[in-house]
Amino acid sequence: MTSKMAYSYTLLRYVHDVLTGEFVNVGVVLFVPSTGVVKFKTRATIGRLKGIFPDIDRSAFVSSMYAIRRALQRIAKSEANAGFLKTEGDAVSIGNKAVPADYSSFQWSSSGSGLTSHAEETVDRLYERFVSRYDTHSRNRRTDDDVWRPVRQMLEERNLAQRLQEKSIRGGLDDIIFKHAWKNGQWHVYESLSFDLADADGIKSKAREWLGHLSAVVAGGEAERFKPHFIVGAPSNVALNEAYRTALAILETAPNSPEIFEETELDSLVSKIENEVRAHDLEL
Repeated sequence: MTSKMAYSYTLLRYVHDVLTGEFVNVGVVLFVPSTGVVKFKTRATIGRLKGIFPDIDRSAFVSSMYAIRRALQRIAKSEANAGFLKTEGDAVSIGNKAVPADYSSFQWSSSGSGLTSHAEETVDRLYERFVSRYDTHSRNRRTDDDVWRPVRQMLEERNLAQRLQEKSIRGGLDDIIFKHAWKNGQWHVYESLSFDLADADGIKSKAREWLGHLSAVVAGGEAERFKPHFIVGAPSNVALNEAYRTALAILETAPNSPEIFEETELDSLVSKIENEVRAHDLEL
């Protein structure tokens, strides 16, 4: 029987007007103090906020959310390696390291708590409950995990899923954590991206964000050698296909010449992985 661990969580609130105190939840951070595990999930796009706050600055919001996610990613990695020096306190203590309590447009809620045997599933459930449950059509849009799911199933069928592991690629200015990677001379890293979003700006912003990720990592030439692969999901709204094609063109300009696979090309992708893994094993 899997043991359960105590955790705490806090919600990230976007406060549009500090004077009136109107806010919308835009993220959640979960902290398991006994193990130093930090999990988080935040909005990557403006979503329903435009309907609630018509005068919101889209560019400023997306840029701020990007900075917050990067800060939380660094904190999560630091806590995982902290040992006896890990943070004493609750999820709010973790959140304040990324966004200090200074009455800005982004603020943390008071802490909640519970027990979990799987932190990642718990943070997903908290996000659904407190952040995305009121999104218009949110249940009909595919997530990054939805795009990866058939890839994982195909890898499992070929007994390859266990060969992929989480890998942090550290560069001169920044680092990226890829959930799926394996090494054959250089690291082959795989990232699923759903562009099944609400509008054209969100689709292109997501691609620009990943262009920025890769550019920051390779800056200075200090990163390990790695080859990025993107598995992309198209928008369900065909009116957004032009923006989707623009997003793919943006990804193609990223450093290290990423390979891009659409959902109709999954068999080709998995066969490529299988052939490379088998050839690597034979060499060994």
